[in-house]
Amino acid sequence: MPSLNDIRSTFLDYFARNGHRIVDSSSLVPRNDPTLMFTAAGMVQFKNLFTGVEHRDYTRATTAQKCVRAGGKHNDLDNVGYTARHHTFFEMLGNFSFGDYFKEQAIPLAWDLLTKEFGIDPDRLLVTVYHTDEEAVKIWKAHAGLPDERIIRIATDDNFWSAGPTGPCGPCTEIFYDHGDHIAGGPPGSPDEDGDRFIEIWNLVFMQYEQFEDGTRRDLPNQSIDTGMGLERIGALLQGKHDNYDTDILRALIEASAQATGTDPDGAGNIHHRVIADHLRSTSFLMADGVLPGNEGRGYVLRRIMRRAMRHAHLLGASDPLMHRLVPALVRQMGQPYPELVRAQAMIEDTLLTEETRFRQTLERGLRLLDDELAGLPAAAALPGPSAFKLYDTFGFPLDLTQDALREKGRSVDVAGFDAAMAAQKAKARASWAGSGETADAAIWFDLAERVGNTEFLGYETESAEGQILALVRDGTEVSEATAGQKVQIVVNQTPFYAEAGGQVGDTGQLTTASGRARITDTRKVGGVFIHFAEVTEGSVSRGAGAGLAVDHERRSLVRANHSATHLLNEALREVLGDHVAQRGSLNAPDRLRFDFSHNRALDADELDKIDARVNHFIRQNAPISTRLMTPDDARALGAQALFGEKYGDEVRVVSMGEADTGKGNNGRTWSIELCGGTHVAQTGDIGLFVITGDSASSAGVRRIEALTGAAAFAYLKGQDRALAESALALKASANDVPGRVRGLLDERRALQNEVAQLRRELAISGGRGSGAAEPAETVNGIAFVAQVLSGVSGKDLPSLVDTHKERLGSGAVLLIADTDGKAAVAAGVTSDLTDRVSAVDLVKSAVAAMGGKGGGGRADLAQGGAKDVSGADAAMSAARDILGAAS
Repeated sequence: MPSLNDIRSTFLDYFARNGHRIVDSSSLVPRNDPTLMFTAAGMVQFKNLFTGVEHRDYTRATTAQKCVRAGGKHNDLDNVGYTARHHTFFEMLGNFSFGDYFKEQAIPLAWDLLTKEFGIDPDRLLVTVYHTDEEAVKIWKAHAGLPDERIIRIATDDNFWSAGPTGPCGPCTEIFYDHGDHIAGGPPGSPDEDGDRFIEIWNLVFMQYEQFEDGTRRDLPNQSIDTGMGLERIGALLQGKHDNYDTDILRALIEASAQATGTDPDGAGNIHHRVIADHLRSTSFLMADGVLPGNEGRGYVLRRIMRRAMRHAHLLGASDPLMHRLVPALVRQMGQPYPELVRAQAMIEDTLLTEETRFRQTLERGLRLLDDELAGLPAAAALPGPSAFKLYDTFGFPLDLTQDALREKGRSVDVAGFDAAMAAQKAKARASWAGSGETADAAIWFDLAERVGNTEFLGYETESAEGQILALVRDGTEVSEATAGQKVQIVVNQTPFYAEAGGQVGDTGQLTTASGRARITDTRKVGGVFIHFAEVTEGSVSRGAGAGLAVDHERRSLVRANHSATHLLNEALREVLGDHVAQRGSLNAPDRLRFDFSHNRALDADELDKIDARVNHFIRQNAPISTRLMTPDDARALGAQALFGEKYGDEVRVVSMGEADTGKGNNGRTWSIELCGGTHVAQTGDIGLFVITGDSASSAGVRRIEALTGAAAFAYLKGQDRALAESALALKASANDVPGRVRGLLDERRALQNEVAQLRRELAISGGRGSGAAEPAETVNGIAFVAQVLSGVSGKDLPSLVDTHKERLGSGAVLLIADTDGKAAVAAGVTSDLTDRVSAVDLVKSAVAAMGGKGGGGRADLAQGGAKDVSGADAAMSAARDILGAAS
């Protein structure tokens, strides 16, 4: 029986023998289509080839593409675990032709693979075609010998593929396997087509038309092929199974889950094991591709999948976090074809453990709330929308998690009510939010963009330029002129000023016209319009005027140095900590830099030293920094790092720096290659010096490095040296001996503090009589009684002093009043043989009341209280004597 790994290899090798380039699976995060949340089909990475925007050195390709369908347009999450063929993660096998071959080769290639390479009985296969595609019908008859009854014409969109309302489109033919009449279900196109007898195993799309807005179509100049066959589906067939979860990889993960929980993989909890096996794959592969759990976007979907799996682990009775313990089983099954799993294994395990530990803290409370809400409802009634929203808002339960929990109880959720509650919360948030002026009036900038067009940025080549003022905006309104003292936002046709983006702050500088001057305090952009925030310092500036623009060179130089240093830092982090490190944000300011990255623990001193050393090594190289323009795919093929979540256009800037014996490009000698739109120094040596000043947590799973470069770094180190020298001078020691001397002084200080505290206690016990003496006891109503007012003793010391007096007395009562900066702390104690006659609580309360205070409490043998003024201490002791005198 072939394994899924064998089937994948057979598929790819077959098409490679037939002239196809084996192309690695692309990331689950689409790089060329921001409309997609995740890669959900094999054709995603080839979209630009199909449309003709991009060309490569091959016209045939074959892939085994990682896919996730768990959010956005493609969402199978709700069905996972409950059906035989739904997954959040799956592998799509495909072959593609970009204007090379078409139907006459695609159909024979598919048929021969299935019947000859895989050995599937051809009598069990039937196909569907689009009802007008007679060309495909003829090829099926001629090559496969299929009779008319096994070629089913479908007149719906099930057999016509399109990317959208316009663009490339075409008919498709789907190949089905007949599992036999012992299984319920009818052929495609019949009323019983949803049964499990006839299962689609492969879809061949013939992209031959381009569709236009008016509904017309015309032939594409290059007709192409896009096919997709789910590895799990074909694997189940070839392994003699009728359920994808019985295939070898998923079965191994199910058995790992069963073993870890001590439960039967095929027993009452089998659905839980199936969900865990599927979700283990999707969460692990997403994290390996740079997605981390979060509260929005892809991170939110990842967290939803994680929590769904974790709830099913909880239902299996797992008392401790489970998911992270299953990662090694996944790596054993899929690490060879997908080495990114191996590289990210430690990070995946740490993230799963952290997330499950946190989620378990809220899971039981949320489920209790769900049970409480259901208890008051009629049998089988839907959970009200506001209740489901409360679970979401309070406990972080996504709607689908609540729906999943209710499914097992035969209940549903009032989704409309949930949506209404969500909308009401958003409306309330909007009503309470007060935006800044430029945000509230953002529409004006989009109107300007339509009228004046995008600003041309000249700042890569120059720090000064001439431009024309196209618009002036003051207080959210366009004006024709601004005069001295007025603050205004200025739009010019071209500018050397960098607008804040990618972590780099906006430039500052000067704008000069024939009639005035303005100081630029910040530069930002909305869409493609650069906005210069300015204050007019002389004369006036007017719309339509020519202007000279000059960037503050010194400030720009500092910013550039910090930005270039973050590139070196990014690569150093990956080298020292691992390839799982991915940038999560940055700040490149003139006075400092900040870099956020994915990592689940604090860095130790040795790691920080190594990172610091690597960055400075490449600074000392003084290697030139190069910048090139290329397509995003070419950049990534070169090994360029991209900022996760950032949207890139058809052309990107690739910044390369550092020379290493092993690297990513330039014949293996470039150390850092990144997609970046910021400004940089000319050579790494221009950074001068780099020093890390801090490592802290930015958010869950994200660390933050803070650092300095150049003169600021030098000043920081000189300050550290100066402080060390002053410490050495004060200690009369060498600099190297300072740490040891400081540790010795701290030990000595602690010993002296303990000694002083002990002497104070002894002095307090003796009433000032000296060591060995003790405060004499008086007798009240036959009870030995010690009352003292103490100074130099804190309130927290009183209980131990009370216990010492009680131990000395053997039988008796104690009242101690500490004078702490004019305020009084009071403590009373009664030995255990007397607590049935008098309570320490009564003694404290009477004493505190006599001093003008209120309250006091504790146990019968020890109680405490306080008052604002210690001057009533004598009255307090008299009140305590009265309590003792009244004791029976």
